[in-house]
Amino acid sequence: MPFRRRAARSRTDGLRRPLAVLASAALAMAAAIVPLATSAAADAAATGDTTVTVNANAGLGTVTSTALGANTAVWDAYMNDPGVAPLYRAAGIGALRYPGGSYADLYHWVDNTAPGGYVAPGTGFDSFMGTAKASGAQPILIANYGSGTAQEAADWVRYANLTKGYGARYWEIGNELYGNGVYGSGWENDTHADKTPDQYAREVESYAAAMKAVDPTVKIGAVLTMPGNWPDGSVATGDTGDWNHTVLAAVAHDIDFVSVHWYPNTSDGDQSLAAVRQLPGELHEVRDLVDRYAGADSAHIGIAMTEVNSNSGGGAFTSRPNGLFTAEAMMTALENGVFTVDWWDTHNSAGTISTVGGETDYGDMGMLSNGSCSGGVCEPAVNTPFAPYYGIKTLGALSDPGDSMVASGSSGSEVSSHAVLRSDGDLGVLLLNKSSGTEHTVDLRYLGFTAADGTPEVQRWAPGDDGPVDATGTATADSVTLAPYSITVLTLHPKSGTGSAAATVGAPGTPRTTAVGAGTVGLSWPAATGTVDRYEVYEQLGTNVQLLGSSTGTSVTLSNLPAGSRHTVNVLARDKAGHLSRPSAPLTFTTTTPDDSTCTVSYQVTSGWGNGFVSNVVVSNVGPADIDGWTLTFDWPSAGQSLSSSWNANVTGDGRHVHVTNTDSNAELAPNGGNSVTFGFVGANDGANPAPTSFTLNGTVCRTVS
Repeated sequence: MPFRRRAARSRTDGLRRPLAVLASAALAMAAAIVPLATSAAADAAATGDTTVTVNANAGLGTVTSTALGANTAVWDAYMNDPGVAPLYRAAGIGALRYPGGSYADLYHWVDNTAPGGYVAPGTGFDSFMGTAKASGAQPILIANYGSGTAQEAADWVRYANLTKGYGARYWEIGNELYGNGVYGSGWENDTHADKTPDQYAREVESYAAAMKAVDPTVKIGAVLTMPGNWPDGSVATGDTGDWNHTVLAAVAHDIDFVSVHWYPNTSDGDQSLAAVRQLPGELHEVRDLVDRYAGADSAHIGIAMTEVNSNSGGGAFTSRPNGLFTAEAMMTALENGVFTVDWWDTHNSAGTISTVGGETDYGDMGMLSNGSCSGGVCEPAVNTPFAPYYGIKTLGALSDPGDSMVASGSSGSEVSSHAVLRSDGDLGVLLLNKSSGTEHTVDLRYLGFTAADGTPEVQRWAPGDDGPVDATGTATADSVTLAPYSITVLTLHPKSGTGSAAATVGAPGTPRTTAVGAGTVGLSWPAATGTVDRYEVYEQLGTNVQLLGSSTGTSVTLSNLPAGSRHTVNVLARDKAGHLSRPSAPLTFTTTTPDDSTCTVSYQVTSGWGNGFVSNVVVSNVGPADIDGWTLTFDWPSAGQSLSSSWNANVTGDGRHVHVTNTDSNAELAPNGGNSVTFGFVGANDGANPAPTSFTLNGTVCRTVS
């Protein structure tokens, strides 16, 4: 970000790779929608205006020790106050990023200086590590790319891990280097004469080699732009590709994680909450990019969202809507493959003063007050929590490291839900009412989980509550009423002898693909602990699951899948008594298109600007028969994609479906690749902009070529 001052849980370690690849063959089964072990609550009569369904067998991945994080900054005089570490601990914050956004590309660790910027006393690296250790949090450190060197970064690794024994694992190479002016807008310090993504990639390779030569266990992260956000898709003069494609093509086998930032930059809290819908598609596109360039190594590359807030400039930051956004955005990111989400930031300073929902908003991007004043209005005492801190604290109440995130869904647009299957078999459910003025009564339904008798434990953060409070007794396992602009966390115990807690087998390991074809996919996975009767592979369909295959071994071949189709699956083990284990981590794969098709299609985005793009499409007839008159159809992978104009073809859109026909001048496609037809269009994207996965020409699914 620009130079501005914005800029008691045990936690297990490890990057989580949510969308992996590996496998072999066994038994294929006909697909069927399977209602897995429904609780008694599912049969209760509906009394509310909204229904939330949780499926404990549809796994979204494991909560890591670094899941909830915060940014710290060397210009923050209060970053190492004794009262800060207990607040981090109470919220379950397990990662602290240092030395602070864009300051990282000014900062020299050895003497705690940032030429051109302000460094507060007492903010040096050892002082920061004292706070990190007192918090039980892991550091995420940013090596100075803008004005530093690979040797300086290697010396920092040596001091941190060999001299001091801090065990600092995660190291980003620079901050938002795509903001160095190469795309026209510049806020990031970059003293390199060559500011292209090619130069950044070369330097990342150099930094990674030097740092790992000192400590081979460190994890190196490269900076990417968030898909669907500027400057994603932009190609600078003289470059051959945009930032993400250029960087990943060069460094995908040298890094351990990628780092993205997300600021929806909306004008109010309701718009920010609505913008979270963009995150799953954008993060899936990040994973697809990593898969494309890293291949088998992709399984070891994580995604870190090292900055997030509702806005990157002026806005309402300290009031309740931004607290709701904090919980919604951070949990959504974790459910979609991110191993750490780091709030921007811990302390900042007062900005534009406003009134939101009857409370003063200090325009401060920090989660804790720094006691500053603006326009004659002063913040409360230093380290007083603001709404984003309480949003994070509700996530700390929802889960601990090692818990399994599971699928949940709401029937109403004003209520969202998130759920975890805890290590002890309990189910945690977070319910968020996004309406500022309407309470909602929610009927709760469960698949794969049966609640014990008795009322659940309840933590609530609603207007009038001084942070999350104990509200046990205000909900049942079947129903709960949510106050406007509130977050409620339920903890439900399982009925004895039911669910994964009763299983005598553990969760299988993360599945991988061994072979991917146009209609079949081979999978394999590490065995579960215990005596397994069989393994079952389920596809996630929202909060439902579809049985795709079963095997008595640790591999299976899935058949009859549509060409060019995307699937997310979990593997579960069933014990001899019929109990299902916890779900494995998810695997997402896309089937290929037919190698023997009589047509080919090449789809290329030739330019982009974050929320719009230009695409070029080439269609060829490689079959033996002449085609005189053609129709090409495809579907957009993301709901936010659309088209606005086209050339060399008649292109129309209906929702996600696109219909293309020839013009009078290009109706003929000669056999055996005798000629090709090229057309193009200008499109728009609200969020991610992935390429279509399947094209059909006159009813034939074509082979997609690059």
